[in-house]
Amino acid sequence: MSAEKPSGKNSGKTVKVRQTGSPMRRHFSQRQTLVGLKLNKIGRVAELVDTPQTRGMIAKVAHLIEVVEK
Repeated sequence: MSAEKPSGKNSGKTVKVRQTGSPMRRHFSQRQTLVGLKLNKIGRVAELVDTPQTRGMIAKVAHLIEVVEK
């Protein structure tokens, strides 16, 4: 079996984000967005593929996270 390479415009680009705020007393969709970004505790860092969908999720919870590396 051969390993599949990511294809498309953003193949290989990643963005690293860290959660800085708590989802407590926030809208449920914001909490679900953090889970989708692989974040659920303050201080956790996740490295994600840089796609328009990921950027939209980051924008939705920008007040709860910070971008560490692009």
